[in-house]
Amino acid sequence: MKKLKVELGVNSYEVRVGSGLLARAGLWLKEKDFSGKSVIITDTTVKGLYSETLSKGLTNAGFDVTILDVQPGEEQKSLETAGGLYEGLTAAYAERTTPVLALGGGVIGDLAGFVAATYMRGVPLIQVPTTLLAQVDSSIGGKTAVDHGKLKNTIGVFYQPRMVIADIETLTTLPEDELTNGLAEVIKHAAIRSDDFFYYLDNNIEKAMEPDISALEDMVVESIRIKTEVVEKDEKEEGLRSILNYGHTIGHAIEAVSNFRLKHGQAVAIGMMAAAKISSRMEILDEDEVARLEDVIRRAGLPVTMPDLDIEAVMQATKSDKKVSQGKVRFVLLKSIGHAIISDEVDPALVREVLIDWR
Repeated sequence: MKKLKVELGVNSYEVRVGSGLLARAGLWLKEKDFSGKSVIITDTTVKGLYSETLSKGLTNAGFDVTILDVQPGEEQKSLETAGGLYEGLTAAYAERTTPVLALGGGVIGDLAGFVAATYMRGVPLIQVPTTLLAQVDSSIGGKTAVDHGKLKNTIGVFYQPRMVIADIETLTTLPEDELTNGLAEVIKHAAIRSDDFFYYLDNNIEKAMEPDISALEDMVVESIRIKTEVVEKDEKEEGLRSILNYGHTIGHAIEAVSNFRLKHGQAVAIGMMAAAKISSRMEILDEDEVARLEDVIRRAGLPVTMPDLDIEAVMQATKSDKKVSQGKVRFVLLKSIGHAIISDEVDPALVREVLIDWR
C-alpha cells in the first residue's frame, strides 16, 4: 500500500492506494476516532460488487452501517437525487460526526460529496473510489457538485474528504470503456505536468487495458501525486489549479451537446486534442507534440476526432463554462508535453475554425 498526503492545513488528508483496502476501511476510520453510525452512499451496480466487503469491515470495527443506493448514471447528479439522500440520512439518524463513505465512480463521489458537504452544514466525507477516473481525479481535491439542466457541475462546493481509499482491485471488474474513460485523466495529468510520466504512459498504456494491476497502481499513484501538487498550491482554483481543466472546456461542451451520450473521458480526450490543435494554430505547440499526444490517446482506446455535433452549439456551450471570466473563455493550452499554460486570449473564430477543419 502507498500513502500520499494532501497538505491543506486544517483540511489535510491522506490518500491510501493499494490492493484489498476496502475491508480495512473500518479500522482506519476507528483509528481516526470515528465511531457509532456510518453511511455508505453508492449505486446499485457497485453495491452488488463491493458494499458487502466495505460494510463488513465497518461492522467488525464497531460501526452501525446504513447503505443508501441510487441508480447508476450521470442523471443521478441532481438536486432531486440529493434530496432523496438527505431523507435517507435523516431516517438513519445521521449526526454531524457520522462519516459518509462515497463508494463508486465519479458520479457517486460528486453526488455523495455534495450531500456530505451540505447535510447539517457538513458531515465527514470518506471517498472510496472504484473507477480509474474517480481514483486519479474526482476523488482528489475536494470538488463536489451536481448538474443542472444540460450544465455539468454547476451547483457545488469545495469540500475536502477526511480520507481517500483507492482499492486498485476494484478496477479489475471495470468494463474496458470505463478503463479508457479513466485513462483520459491519467493522460491529462502527464500532458500538463510531467513529460517523464507521459514517456512512461507511451511505453505502458496498453498494460492498463489488460488490466495489469502493477501498472495501474503506478498510474494512479503518479496521477494523484501530480494533482495533489497542484491542489496544494491552489485549493480553491484561483490560479494554477485551472491547468487541471486541460481538455475540459471543449470537453464539457461536447458532453452537454451530446446529451451525455459521450462518456466524460471520451469528451476530455476530444477536448485535449482540440486544445492541442488550437495551441498549434497559435504557434505555441509544435506539431510533433500534437502527434505524440494523439498517438497515446488513440492507443488508450479514446477518440481523436471531432464527433458529428453542431459546432455552433458546442461554441455556445463553452460560454457557459465555469472558467469563463469577464465574458472571456479561459483555455488551458500546451507549450509542450508536460507544460501547460492558461490563456483568455484565444479567438473564438480560431476555435470554431479548428473544430470545423478537424471534423
